[in-house]
Amino acid sequence: MSSTFSIALSALQAQSEAIDTTGNDLANLNTTGFKGNTVAFKDLFNQALGANSQFQVGLGVGVPISDTDFGQGAIQSSTSPYAAAIQGNGFFVVNNPSGQQLYTRDGDFTLDSSGTLKTQTGETVQGWTATASGLNTSVAPSDIVLPTGSVLPPVTSTQFSITANLDAAGVAGQTSGTVSAPVQVVDSLGNTHTLTFTFTKSATTANTWNYSATIPGADVSAGTSGSPYTVPGASGTLTFDANGNIQSATPTGATAPASGPIPITLSGLTDGAGNLSLNWNTTDSSGTGLFTQYAETSSSSYKTDGSAAAQLSGFAIQTGGQLVATYSNGKQQVEAQLALASIQNPSSLSSVGNNNYAATNQTATAAIGVPQSGGRGQIDGGALEASNVDMATQFTNLIVYQSGYQAASKVITTANTMTQDLLNIIH
Repeated sequence: MSSTFSIALSALQAQSEAIDTTGNDLANLNTTGFKGNTVAFKDLFNQALGANSQFQVGLGVGVPISDTDFGQGAIQSSTSPYAAAIQGNGFFVVNNPSGQQLYTRDGDFTLDSSGTLKTQTGETVQGWTATASGLNTSVAPSDIVLPTGSVLPPVTSTQFSITANLDAAGVAGQTSGTVSAPVQVVDSLGNTHTLTFTFTKSATTANTWNYSATIPGADVSAGTSGSPYTVPGASGTLTFDANGNIQSATPTGATAPASGPIPITLSGLTDGAGNLSLNWNTTDSSGTGLFTQYAETSSSSYKTDGSAAAQLSGFAIQTGGQLVATYSNGKQQVEAQLALASIQNPSSLSSVGNNNYAATNQTATAAIGVPQSGGRGQIDGGALEASNVDMATQFTNLIVYQSGYQAASKVITTANTMTQDLLNIIH
């Protein structure tokens, strides 16, 4: 009879701890990246009544075992540029202020004033930060520190192309027979210069247009402020066939190239950048001419490989875990890569709060690398992983655990009644 109370008491304790686990899961129903727990009960060893007795009595239930369910949570979109969610296997790698390496599924990151990527609770996010030589993910990951306030240096123009249609119905000497095409190029200091190409239909030769280029006179030492300056060597003719396709682009001068890009040099730039040497491509990479002469309104566009200096606009985590910087001129540049850790036995991890897990002496060595390699999942940028706690399952568990608690309580009241009956017999 005496063991009945201890058996029932063990059941009360076990059911109470199971309810605590369920309550904790429900409390974290909306915690980003939270992983719910499952409860497993184990009975205590039996005792045999008598040396040869086949009658065995259990000693109750042991302390329940709580296992973390690392199943996938729902992926939800986020407006934060530093939000990231893991789709599949793996953990983000973070370091706490004391330098301990931890693991988390919570990708709600933020950027501090020094450009260090951190969790909302202050752990530094691990990965690889790009250097002047590029992004090297073959070395050990470290704190991700982004270059806040950086300026993207200018890219000097070396070549450009014009794509245009020159109206076949244009009349020489009239407005329809003259087409202007501005081209902006960038010098070594990041200053922009506008070259204006003027195409004029020939009054004497069919299917032929003459061209020349000017630059604002203030841009070059040989020019006059307020007047356009004709660029030396930037003149010639364009010849078309009867179908409106360009046959040749012939620059003026004995040194003009027979084929290929047409060289143009802007000499004596007054901003101190020196000379700017350019190649004008009149065909695309396949050799197809970029000029046509069809009976359609004249139009033009251009491309160049140069770009002015630009201020940093912001960073964002892209799908794949790359942190990309966007600059005021629209240019984008990869600045860092998030690391993912694959752990063979994640159930051995110990929860240390703040959505973080620490390795124990039973945890396999974490394999850290880039997403979608070595069994690691994918990183979705602009998204967060929701808690994987299922409310319906937890409410059902509450009913089951409460029933177990009530049943154990009934055992105690029954044993107490039997004890009182025994004492009444004695008296």
